[in-house]
Amino acid sequence: MSTDGDARHGVVSVGVAGALGPEAIARIAAAVEQAGFHALWVNDTPHGDSIAALTAAAAATERLTLATGVIPLDRRPPGEVAEAIRAAGLPESRVSIGIGSGGTSKGALALVREGIETLRGTTRAGVLVGALGPKMRELAAREADGVLLNWVSPAVAAEQAGQHRDSAGARPGRVVVYARTVVDDAARGRLRSEVAGYASAPKYAANFARLGLDPFETVLPQPGDDDIRPGIVAYTSGVDELVLRAITPDDDVQGYLDFVRRAADALGRPTPLERPAPFERPAPRDPPEQR
Repeated sequence: MSTDGDARHGVVSVGVAGALGPEAIARIAAAVEQAGFHALWVNDTPHGDSIAALTAAAAATERLTLATGVIPLDRRPPGEVAEAIRAAGLPESRVSIGIGSGGTSKGALALVREGIETLRGTTRAGVLVGALGPKMRELAAREADGVLLNWVSPAVAAEQAGQHRDSAGARPGRVVVYARTVVDDAARGRLRSEVAGYASAPKYAANFARLGLDPFETVLPQPGDDDIRPGIVAYTSGVDELVLRAITPDDDVQGYLDFVRRAADALGRPTPLERPAPFERPAPRDPPEQR
């Protein structure tokens, strides 16, 4: 999805909850593709298998980029993720796999490094790392295909994107940012609850404090804006991709379909995208031995 008439860098995508299930996500994926968005991102939870959801979405679409954001490797080890991708038969040329350390504290960098190595050795899908702190962002820049930022303002996203590109050097790498988004006033209560939940979680609270951010500076619409468009322009001026993580009044399919329609309307008439080049990688090697 592009923003007509704006000088901009990044493309715009939609993110949904994996707990919706494959059938619902397939219907939403078709609408996301028809509306002209770049990608559909699906989170991975104990009650929402992102790879199963992307398999259903792939069958319902032709060109839409499909992505997970993110798979916690403390719950789904790298070898298990790689096997699930192979078994699903996903169209790897249009798939990005977001991974993160989950609840791991000690050994988080080593776990994510193992995930990068395993997935890059067994799939042609892009591998992105969900990262809050500078060490994880550095790992993403030097070893993965990109970084997935979360709970950052447009200004912080642009600053961290610049740091990522400096660290990556000549290596290609994408900077993607998630922003919780509402397009229906009836969903604002759910957004406030989600913000409060993350703001009270220790590692996120520490990150907000480190960055000097009010959590509401990281959502759309931005404080003081009447709609989502100005914030989208602000985010996409500094990153490669903005994911509108849909917050709807209720977790039913119609609510997400309405979100897709209203988000597309806010951006103007859908136009063909100049899509980023797909990840190019040699054929996968034999799976590495599990550690």
